[in-house]
Amino acid sequence: MILDTFRLDGRVALVTGTSRGLGQGAAVALAEAGADVALLDRGDNSETAAAIEALGRRVLRLRRDFVSATAEDLEGDVARVIAHFGRLDILVNNAGTIRRAPAAEHAAGDWSDVLHVNLDAVFHLSQAAGRHMLERGHGRIINVASMLSFQGGILVPGYAASKHAVAGLTKALANEWAARGVTVNAVAPGYMATDNTQAIRDDADREAAIVARIPAGRWGTPQDLQGVFVFLASEAAAYVTGAVVPVDGGWLVR
Repeated sequence: MILDTFRLDGRVALVTGTSRGLGQGAAVALAEAGADVALLDRGDNSETAAAIEALGRRVLRLRRDFVSATAEDLEGDVARVIAHFGRLDILVNNAGTIRRAPAAEHAAGDWSDVLHVNLDAVFHLSQAAGRHMLERGHGRIINVASMLSFQGGILVPGYAASKHAVAGLTKALANEWAARGVTVNAVAPGYMATDNTQAIRDDADREAAIVARIPAGRWGTPQDLQGVFVFLASEAAAYVTGAVVPVDGGWLVR
């Protein structure tokens, strides 16, 4: 049955940035589809863990600050997940950060922090998880890209650069790993009503201009992304790789 191919029973997922917002929504959705989930955060992911346990799924909570994380730190985190659950089938690279400033005044430290979290950590986690998946001949890696994987944005040069790079990395890994059973895709959220966009939504003029451009006529929510995460993690998407999937209410086609 087609719906059975969307099930994730017996799978293990590692999701980053799960204390709230999109990562929390992704982690809970994967658990609802049947997966056990490891949560990797610098913040408090206890609420997410409780929601997963309430579904009868196993959960592992790990703490990591991605700004200071080394490749060895992240490789160790992946190893702990595998040691705890005995396997790793799905990686969702959701954790990210943004720093806003005009390009001519953008601090070098802000640039480095954004690239370290949004790109370096994505590569190192994908590399560590990918080795395990390649050995087993099966795996799903899902990166979180952005509308700024397609556009330049304003006042966010580091973020735009990192999200363009995430799209390129997704395609590069897909090219290498597809024939060995590991798919690599990205989800590109549009304007989402999360903590990260609170300042924009509090600016009445900018908020109105954004909504006016979205054909769906509203901001997205973490729930709007859940189905795409489950699909890309499942056997239903076995022949989907290297894709950057916009979930934007039509923003890009306006």
